[in-house]
Amino acid sequence: MDYKEKLDIDNIPQHVAIIMDGNGRWAKEKGQMRLFGHATGVESVREALTAATEMKIKFLTLYAFSTENWNRPKAEVDGLMDLLVNTIASEIESLHNNDVRLLTIGDTNHLPDGCRNELLKAIERTASNKGTVLILALNYSAKLEIKQAIKRIAEKYKEGSIELDDIDDQLVHDHLYTAGIPDPELMIRTSGEIRISNFLLWQLAYSELHFTPVLWPDFKKEDFYRAVYEYQTRERRFGLIGEQLNELNKDD
Repeated sequence: MDYKEKLDIDNIPQHVAIIMDGNGRWAKEKGQMRLFGHATGVESVREALTAATEMKIKFLTLYAFSTENWNRPKAEVDGLMDLLVNTIASEIESLHNNDVRLLTIGDTNHLPDGCRNELLKAIERTASNKGTVLILALNYSAKLEIKQAIKRIAEKYKEGSIELDDIDDQLVHDHLYTAGIPDPELMIRTSGEIRISNFLLWQLAYSELHFTPVLWPDFKKEDFYRAVYEYQTRERRFGLIGEQLNELNKDD
């Protein structure tokens, strides 16, 4: 099925988030080291970004490295950091030429200096671009993000700059890493695992979730189109019932 041809261009999600899972298992099936899977997965990042730009999706967030990933074998972590540095360095001009803007979320201050420096270069180089915003979640933990937001809000309350009644969803949003970025309408996870894994816990509250058995290195544009197509077949009710949505749609 050609899912791209079936897409409703008036119902394209503004923000898609992806948990890129299955690199290690893919490499193991090929009799290779896990890092080979991560390196091959870079091409899937290109596929996903190309699909997103073709559909004019404004924000694409990729879960690239969690705070828990530091617990993996040192050789794998070191290899991942080197791969990240080399990939960003080689892709900066391509991102810029395709009008893609790069951002990061997470505690990037604790990344290795070389990695952080390449990220800063890429972010600065693409800062004025107006196309798809590619957001890399690096050294990211949703629980840590929420805890830090709570602390910053508590400090403001303690100093008297806000009142308890000022604490609402918008105030919390404004203190998250994703402040100013709309919540994802669609979250995709590859490899067949059915969990969120400490990823955008606040932001995914009303997201549609798409789980695919495809391992990340095998993820292609058609897989992305299929996820968006399935998203379009769902009724997003936000706590309402179908009849209420129908009335709202009539009013529109």
